[in-house]
Amino acid sequence: MPNPKRKHSPARRDSRRAANWKLETKTLSSCPQCGAMRLPHRVCASCGAYNGKIEVVRKEKKTDEQNPK
Repeated sequence: MPNPKRKHSPARRDSRRAANWKLETKTLSSCPQCGAMRLPHRVCASCGAYNGKIEVVRKEKKTDEQNPK
């Protein structure tokens, strides 16, 4: 296994590592049922629809008993 002849400077090391910090934004699509933005191929968080089926996941309404203040 070849080894480096000389030590890399911290600036060279850090500039190499700095190239990986950029994150790509996630692609969002609109829900055909309610129009809210959601990730593609996922159940809509606002209405629970997926692939043309309405309410695949039931949305429970929050009550005062579940969320005491």
